Amino acid sequence: MTNAAAVDMLKSLAAPLPLRIPAFRAAVLPGGCYVYAGSARGPGGIRARAGRHLRRGKRLRWHIDRLTETTAARWALAVPGGRECDLVQALLARPAYEVALAGFGSSDCRRCPTHLLALAPSLSRAELGAYLDHTV
Repeated sequence: MTNAAAVDMLKSLAAPLPLRIPAFRAAVLPGGCYVYAGSARGPGGIRARAGRHLRRGKRLRWHIDRLTETTAARWALAVPGGRECDLVQALLARPAYEVALAGFGSSDCRRCPTHLLALAPSLSRAELGAYLDHTV
């Protein structure tokens, strides 16, 4: 199996989202844009993982499933040979990204504070594209 990572851009979380996840009991994500970095090393690789994130009506198994079921617009960027922790570190080094919720999507990761990042609310679509193009 080859290393691969997927960056899921979650846009248009129009309203605050209370997370009904035991580890994040009272957590509420504010409206805004989010980026999630996850691995795609399981069966089916990138295609299967990205397809799962983009599909509605799935069983809620992973932290990110709560967001992918509620966001209005989302897309995935596959990074063959990438590692989600490297992607998170590269994005956090840029001023446009910050930790959205400590521990989200990274409960088994000792390196990253989270795998869910929030984007600056003032970031335009063009700037977002430029950040992603120069980051991954």
